[in-house]
Amino acid sequence: MTQVETIIDRYYGKASRLRTILTVHSRLVADKALACARVRGVDADLAFVEEAALLHDIGIFMCDAPDICCTGALPYICHGIEGRRILEAEGLPRHALVCERHTGAGLTVDDIVSQRLPLPLRDMTPRTVEERLICYADKFYSKSGDITAEKPLDRVIASMARHGDATLARFMALHREFGPAE
Repeated sequence: MTQVETIIDRYYGKASRLRTILTVHSRLVADKALACARVRGVDADLAFVEEAALLHDIGIFMCDAPDICCTGALPYICHGIEGRRILEAEGLPRHALVCERHTGAGLTVDDIVSQRLPLPLRDMTPRTVEERLICYADKFYSKSGDITAEKPLDRVIASMARHGDATLARFMALHREFGPAE
C-alpha cells in the first residue's frame, strides 16, 4: 500500500460515496496535470505532482457540502487549509502547501479580505510549477454532477470570471503556461 493510500484510508471509509468522489476526482486531476506537464515539456517533479494531486482535497470531509457527501462543520472554502493541517501532521509539508494553494486560481490576502473568507490572512496562490499544475488541472473537474466529465475551457473561464478579474487573470496565466499550445 502506498503512503497516499494509507493517508486516504486513515480519513475516509473504505467504501464510502465520499471516498469515491475524492479518489475519482483526484485521479482525474492527477492525470490531467501529468498530461499537461508532458505535452508542454514542463520541468516538474512528476512523481510529486501525482502524489500531491491525489491528496489535494484530503480536507473536504471536514467541510459542510452535503451535495458531495461532506458532513463536516466548516465552510467548504476551508478544505484547503484543513488539508494543509492534515498533511503537515502526516509529515508531508510540501504536499500540504498544494492543498492550501489550489483553491480557485489561488487566493490572495486581498481576495480573503474583500470576500470576507473565513481563512487566515496569508497568500495562498500556487508558487511552484507543481502547485500551479495541480491548481490548473483541478479547475477542469467537479466533485458534483458527472464527476468524470472534463469541463470545457469556456465553462472554466466563466467560473473563474465570476470570482473577479484578478482571479480570471491568474487562471489565464495558468492556462498560458499549461494549456494546449496555441
